[in-house]
Amino acid sequence: METIEFFNRHRNRLEYEKVYGEGFLRFTYANPLGALPLHAFVKRAAFSKWYGRRMDDPATRSKIGPFIETYGLDPSEFADPPESFPHFNAFFYRKLKPEARPIDTVAPAVFPADGRHFGFAEASRINAVFVKGQRFDLGKLLGDDDLASRFQHGSLVLSRLCPVDYHRFHFPCSGTPQETTLINGPLFSVSPIALRRKLSFLWENKRCLTKIETDDLGLVLMLEIGATCVGSIQQTFTPGQPVRKGDEKGYFAFGGSSTITLFERGAVQLSVDLLEHSGNRRELYARMGSPMTVA
Repeated sequence: METIEFFNRHRNRLEYEKVYGEGFLRFTYANPLGALPLHAFVKRAAFSKWYGRRMDDPATRSKIGPFIETYGLDPSEFADPPESFPHFNAFFYRKLKPEARPIDTVAPAVFPADGRHFGFAEASRINAVFVKGQRFDLGKLLGDDDLASRFQHGSLVLSRLCPVDYHRFHFPCSGTPQETTLINGPLFSVSPIALRRKLSFLWENKRCLTKIETDDLGLVLMLEIGATCVGSIQQTFTPGQPVRKGDEKGYFAFGGSSTITLFERGAVQLSVDLLEHSGNRRELYARMGSPMTVA
């Protein structure tokens, strides 16, 4: 059975992912028999909405304690105590205390979310990340060939959030965000188990695109990618209102998902460890607010 290996920046060691819902993922994406339910209902928005509503049931409060224990979460980081959440979904998109995720003051841009990250110095040269021989299609991801042309030689960071992660996402840099554009699509999983079969799930899935005008980094793009069992993508910022690096942008309701951050050519230099591990086809685990770029 294939494993998901990543390097934990904060613990300075290789680790292996404990996959939430692994049996379901492997059946639907790695077993030929799973193709029927995958395309019949799993990828459809109605399935994820139904599952999201299940996580809003007060009875799901009983799942919170075992989840914290199984995945080793630290309740002292939570802004609210575990017993205060009315259902599992509220716990899932919980807020953290500000001191739990300090924002690096030196790096021009920080990671927008807790998660496992891939970083690439040039978006047009991404290939064989998960699927050998399949190139990353920036035009389809952005739904705009002109915009893709502007960013094809810039840096790209893919941040993958697992169900066990903190599920609020933040602005990677200071600037003025524009109105978010919705690009509709199905809701395939974005776990490596799925992406190793078909990388295009990233640009087929429902996604949200926000342009951020900055003083020192040019135009920055941020996308939130929906996925199976993500009940919704909620934006909590105000378009047109300036934000600071690390300010909250929004949150994902139940389910794992991803964000993508794009910079124009020459705007940033990605962190050395991010490029090193990505070059070895290995994700780097880092928390929101940790440096994504070097000064």
